[in-house]
Amino acid sequence: MHIRPEAYVYSTRMKLRVRYAPSPTGSPHVGNLRTALFDWLIARRTGGTFIARLEDTDRDPARYKPQFIGEIAESLRYLGIEPDEWWESPGEFGAYLQSDRLDRYREVAEQLIASGKAYRCYCTREELQAIREEQIAKGLPTSYDRRHRHLTTEERENFEAEGRSFVVRLAIPLEGCTEYDDLVYGHISVENRVVEDVVLLKSTGWPTYHLAAMVDDHDMQITHVIRGEDWMPSTPQHVQLHRSMGWTPPVWVHVPLILGTDRKKLSKRHGSTQFLDFIREGYLPEAMFNFLALLGWSPGEGDREIMSAEEISSAFSLEAISRNPAVLDYDKLRWMNGEYIRKCEPDRLVQLCVPYLARAGFVSESVSEDEAAYVAKVVPLIAERMKCLSEAPAQADFFFRAPQAPDDKGRKKWFSSGRATLLLESARGAIMRSSDSLTIEAAEQAIDEAAKAAGVERGPVIHTLRTALTGRTVGPGLFELMAVLGRDEVLSRIATALTWVQPEPEPSETV
Repeated sequence: MHIRPEAYVYSTRMKLRVRYAPSPTGSPHVGNLRTALFDWLIARRTGGTFIARLEDTDRDPARYKPQFIGEIAESLRYLGIEPDEWWESPGEFGAYLQSDRLDRYREVAEQLIASGKAYRCYCTREELQAIREEQIAKGLPTSYDRRHRHLTTEERENFEAEGRSFVVRLAIPLEGCTEYDDLVYGHISVENRVVEDVVLLKSTGWPTYHLAAMVDDHDMQITHVIRGEDWMPSTPQHVQLHRSMGWTPPVWVHVPLILGTDRKKLSKRHGSTQFLDFIREGYLPEAMFNFLALLGWSPGEGDREIMSAEEISSAFSLEAISRNPAVLDYDKLRWMNGEYIRKCEPDRLVQLCVPYLARAGFVSESVSEDEAAYVAKVVPLIAERMKCLSEAPAQADFFFRAPQAPDDKGRKKWFSSGRATLLLESARGAIMRSSDSLTIEAAEQAIDEAAKAAGVERGPVIHTLRTALTGRTVGPGLFELMAVLGRDEVLSRIATALTWVQPEPEPSETV
């Protein structure tokens, strides 16, 4: 177990201020929501504040889409982790959209220039590319070579007379090391000679992440920054920016990335990665909450995996975040979601399934009372086999339309001999003698009578009849299925199924 820096171990009596800072340059990724959830959990555990702000300074039209802002908000609400302060409900720390804080970032940049902690760089794109190519040719790491760090007043005036634009770069100390403590990775020390003078302000006057995020963290009094470990290479620059301004850096909490089951960086080849895909596929909020919380965090209770939001909130701590990469196991997620589906309150589960059934054309968009009543009977019978809500149409199709033929397994096992005719005819006769209302009890009694009439155990009758009614060899309990379909529909499907029976081949003549 790694040792945490004592100065950075917090008490649950501390009221932490944490932030989730998504960018509307893409739909929220499952990793983004894992970070937001960790933020929300530790804020709730400590009685602190969960802030969300929109890092919307990247306005490249190929990436920036206003619709992503709505998707970010939708994903937070879906998980039930709406921030205490955010762009939809601002707090006391000003605008929660970076595009509304441009003057503040330029002010800090000018302060850094005035104190010698930052400088204007007039290099053209061509010059920067030439630097990069020369470094590659020499086998050196590629980074800006600080050539404009110590320009004279005359040199700056000449560049400006040429009409050159400039960026503002942070002046990293040329000697020594930048050291900081991370709550997950412990003490980190990086030699300043390998830390690049990162761009803070673009030539457009808009800030980069390195400036805007650090200014916001300071101004909004963020105590702990929880973010992916992919930001660790930039942390020395962020630490230096805080120190250059005389600010106390926040506590850094770098969380290992989420990988696919092949231990490679998560991508579309592994399955869904955008959070809205999980919503559309029918993963319940409580299942996603539970699953995401366990991606890189453990309650320390053995193999326990099904936990309520309340149980997770009361047990969560930053110290229990693992250094090991989390693996997004889709099979485990589907299993967990299935567990939550079966625990779901019946009326709620019906309401959740209706949109999927409507899109499949099984019910109307505006569900009638009769449709609603029928769906309420169907959903409990398919819940046992569902892993996602989107599976509802496939699991329930035979409740809404009669099968046209049995599946291959059913045909080979139950419809390949004349015995199927005997079993189906026996079942039909027993059902016709039953009451008009085919209850579960009446269905079971009819099957027992059919088995007796056919001179077999009731198992073959059950399996043959299930295949006749559904076209499949597996499905919900036969008696419950018959009760939902009703007497007339069951008899109609048996009549159709009798045409499926394959005649036994004539015995060949022997000479």
